[in-house]
Amino acid sequence: MMAGSNLVQAQKYRTALGVRIAKESVGLTVQQKILPKSTLEGLGMIGSREASGTLLFEQHFPIIFKGFNYYIGAGAHVGNLKDSGVFYGGDAILGLEMKLPIFRIVISGDIKPAFHANHEDWFELQRGFSVRYILVKEKKKKFRLFGNSDEDEKSGGIFNRKKKKEEPKRSFWLFGDGEE
Repeated sequence: MMAGSNLVQAQKYRTALGVRIAKESVGLTVQQKILPKSTLEGLGMIGSREASGTLLFEQHFPIIFKGFNYYIGAGAHVGNLKDSGVFYGGDAILGLEMKLPIFRIVISGDIKPAFHANHEDWFELQRGFSVRYILVKEKKKKFRLFGNSDEDEKSGGIFNRKKKKEEPKRSFWLFGDGEE
């Protein structure tokens, strides 16, 4: 049961912004949660020979403990090579990330193979390290067993079945409010 509940909790934040450092480039990284276990990550990287922008769709999966995940994904990039001009291509990514306890910091390391078109190198295997600050935290959803929140009062909760409103009793007497 615990493993099943952790799958929903794969990522503990909604939006994070930070810095990515790779062997020959440095840049910005932004992650935005779009589904329970999925993010879009944007990378803006600058190196000595090129500048590029990448958009990746990533799936996050918890391992060992909450806040420690692996992720896989794919996407595309476009950039400008110093000597050749515009290039574009496809990317894949595989990485590990950890949300530091107490702090609003996420650190990650990944491997990102990229296939280029209109570039001197048709293939590149980039390894990177990112540090992100959590801008928007994930809201904790409270599980209420006996239905004592506003939403549960409307639905009746799990064990508190919604009561039907009783209709007023009708009188059989022609005059006055007599009992049945």
